[in-house]
Amino acid sequence: MTRSTSPGTVTVLGECVADAFTNPANCGPDELALRVLPGGGLANTAVALARLGTPTCFRARLSHDVFGALFRNRLSESGVDLIGSVSAPEPSTLAIAAVDDTGQAAYTFYAENAADWQWTADELAATPYDDTLCLHTGSLALIREPGGSRIEDHLAQAREHATISIDPNVRPHLVPLALYRERLPRWCTLTDILRLSEDDLALLLPDTSPEQACDTWHAAGARLVVITLGERGALASLDGHRTTVPAPPVDVVDTVGAGDSFTAGLLHHLATLGHLGGRLDTLTFEDVTHSCIFAARAAALTCSVPGANPPRAGMRV
Repeated sequence: MTRSTSPGTVTVLGECVADAFTNPANCGPDELALRVLPGGGLANTAVALARLGTPTCFRARLSHDVFGALFRNRLSESGVDLIGSVSAPEPSTLAIAAVDDTGQAAYTFYAENAADWQWTADELAATPYDDTLCLHTGSLALIREPGGSRIEDHLAQAREHATISIDPNVRPHLVPLALYRERLPRWCTLTDILRLSEDDLALLLPDTSPEQACDTWHAAGARLVVITLGERGALASLDGHRTTVPAPPVDVVDTVGAGDSFTAGLLHHLATLGHLGGRLDTLTFEDVTHSCIFAARAAALTCSVPGANPPRAGMRV
């Protein structure tokens, strides 16, 4: 088994979102109380990676507004390097989250003309990837324009130096499903690792089994496909060789950020084993299994606390 004494840097490229949770217990009949927590799929992944001990660089367009300050504080406190981020004049993205009795969150987004989607080619080219083993991106940053197409073009250059990881994190109320379905085959040609949820699968390839979906995305170019299955764990497929890992039992507070923590756990463990930095040529089926077991533990711990609050190194389930 190949192991690395230094996992190297993972760079995460994407958005921050202010997650505002409704708090009916703290308001009267004619008012609405909100508790705002820093979130966003890519920001959550960067925080989780850094907390687990992987050197992490986050590239984002961070607004000057009050939410931008909240994002910077959380990322910096977690040990994330912000050297590749841009100070942006546009507003932050806001999501109002209503959590049901099972801990599932439904979101209403306020994202038009937000800072996250305004990447320019010059901004993306400003920071080299000399020390980066893996570039992880996806979510809304990879598909909302004008920045999405520019990030996609940027991945073709970045993969010359680093492993590419993508989490589509499908949001059909913000971006038409037809656009995700059109773009995903292109993403598979660019990525080495494709991580998505069973909800994403149902939207992208309805009436398709997870196993069939893995074969479809392998044929398009992705070597490692991981589909998280909620309380049933996760299915991982490396070049068509598959395994399912269980989800550890946990008292669920909410599921916000669980998938992001899973992705971080997966990348952290693969980096620690020395498999990132190229096209996964040294990756073994055994190491995929162990990495997914570790990732499932990280996701479970995130479900045990409110909001996207990933665990730190030394986690126990």
